[in-house]
Amino acid sequence: MSYHGPARLAGTPVRVHLSGRWEPVDGRYHWGGRVEPEPAVARLVRSGRRDVEVSIAGLTSPARLAEVDPWGGVRITGVGGPPWPAEAEREHADAR
Repeated sequence: MSYHGPARLAGTPVRVHLSGRWEPVDGRYHWGGRVEPEPAVARLVRSGRRDVEVSIAGLTSPARLAEVDPWGGVRITGVGGPPWPAEAEREHADAR
């Protein structure tokens, strides 16, 4: 499962590239990916804020920010249901 497109992160509009998988070891769904470069998100990470919420098409999930990459993007991870609806995933697949 994957999603590439618009999202809101801590109230800031962003673009994300996310994918996920079911982890049989702990029995939970793990997802993650990258937030495209956005100075407001990079500032959050540099200020020490790691726990955020990401919203996509009306769904909201808790997430954790990691490092800022050399291009200004930020790694993001989460555990639990994906923050994107199944319809958004299908729309993404149809657009390819």
